[in-house]
Amino acid sequence: MNYVFYDFETTGRSSTWDQIIQVGAILVNDTFDILDRFEARCSLKPGTVPEPKALLVNKTTPDMLKKTNLSHFGMVQMMKETFEKWSPAMFIGYNSLSFDEEFLRKTFFKSLTDVYLTNTNGNKRGDILGLVRSAHLYYPECLKTPISEKGNAVFKLDQIASMNGISHDNAHDAMGDVLATMGMAKIIADKAPSVWKASLMTMSKQDVGNIVKKEKLFCVNEYFYGKARPFVVSYICNHPIYNWPQCFDLKNDPEDYFNMDPSVLKEALKKSPKIIRSVKDNKHPIFMNPNYGMNFEGYKQLGLKKLNERAEKIKSNKVFAEKVAKILQDQAQEKEDLDSQLDVQAEETIYSGGFPDEKTTKALKEFQKAEWKDRLVIADKMQDPRYNYFAKKLMYEEVPEILPKDLYKEIHRGIAKRILSMNNEKWNTIPKARVEIDNLRAEYEDNGDEERLAITNDINSFLQEIKNKYQDA
Repeated sequence: MNYVFYDFETTGRSSTWDQIIQVGAILVNDTFDILDRFEARCSLKPGTVPEPKALLVNKTTPDMLKKTNLSHFGMVQMMKETFEKWSPAMFIGYNSLSFDEEFLRKTFFKSLTDVYLTNTNGNKRGDILGLVRSAHLYYPECLKTPISEKGNAVFKLDQIASMNGISHDNAHDAMGDVLATMGMAKIIADKAPSVWKASLMTMSKQDVGNIVKKEKLFCVNEYFYGKARPFVVSYICNHPIYNWPQCFDLKNDPEDYFNMDPSVLKEALKKSPKIIRSVKDNKHPIFMNPNYGMNFEGYKQLGLKKLNERAEKIKSNKVFAEKVAKILQDQAQEKEDLDSQLDVQAEETIYSGGFPDEKTTKALKEFQKAEWKDRLVIADKMQDPRYNYFAKKLMYEEVPEILPKDLYKEIHRGIAKRILSMNNEKWNTIPKARVEIDNLRAEYEDNGDEERLAITNDINSFLQEIKNKYQDA
């Protein structure tokens, strides 16, 4: 299967409220020969307030956002067509499953197109950041890494790439980051081939589920508090709500927990370090042979024989698995009851709002094929109010002149209310961006950074233009 390495530059960190402004992607074969490439940059969507620091990091000026002829929706359509043409493939980025992939899904959601393009129809997903962390854990000499003040390895792409001989002069440019990501992948494939091969086996939920249930025990690592940490575990059950595999950490003796009263076990499961590790099967976990665990404290003292004995006890105790599943279900229900009390916007419902009904699905397909002049009628066929709202918002962004005046004003006022709000909203607002501008100005003035100070002033003027457009709404 071919690989697609891709990267986005965005107006901020929120995949729900910010937008993609630059795309870089390359299609390569399994020996990393480049077969095709795609690059695009778009204008700012009406009503989006960019984070000033984000624009400074990815070197995007207000002129770039105003004078680019390609609209955001136009760029999204081009990207979708390219990714479909390259499919089936493994879609890979650097920290992509936490960042770029969420932007991609939510962008497709709001653009009324296939949200799950990268993990359906034979496509799979991977993340080189996880591989880099795993390779460094199991083969410490294979990569050079910067070291933080706390003495931990730093895995930021713009720092680690150049240390390992990868040219990365154009950091935080989408294509520059794509090429650096591919370079890191090649190093791992060459210097830590067992990690690379293991990674190719867990790029889909189905593959992960098969391995977890088939293997009596295996080694998996998690990253927290600045370090990758290995765990030798055995599968217990899937989470009854979130469906992630739940695995018992075999450095603990399962006999200590088998006969606990459910209320006591519930408290034991809350304690740290946790005896049960959640394997996020949609986040590209790396599974290694349990022998790798013998290099780490807590496991090497027990030995593989003892770990196998404990794993056998876990596998054969179905009552314990049922008890754990019931506790996890109760905890998840408590959390859902709290979450249901929150004020949720349409943009936040990609995972919680369910799939569109049959009539809406049919209308979505019509909408994609129709001309703009016919799309308003199609939007009103969408019974799911989220998609009806997104369709009309797209028309406001792309062809405001053909919207009925009352509908245009309704959307315009809604945006104005959001972006001019003085409250600490979930999205970026003009007042919030202005505070950030003031802080950046003070920093650059103190440092004598005239170049960044000038760009910051340009961004401030740009924010004023956005405010002027909406303040009378």
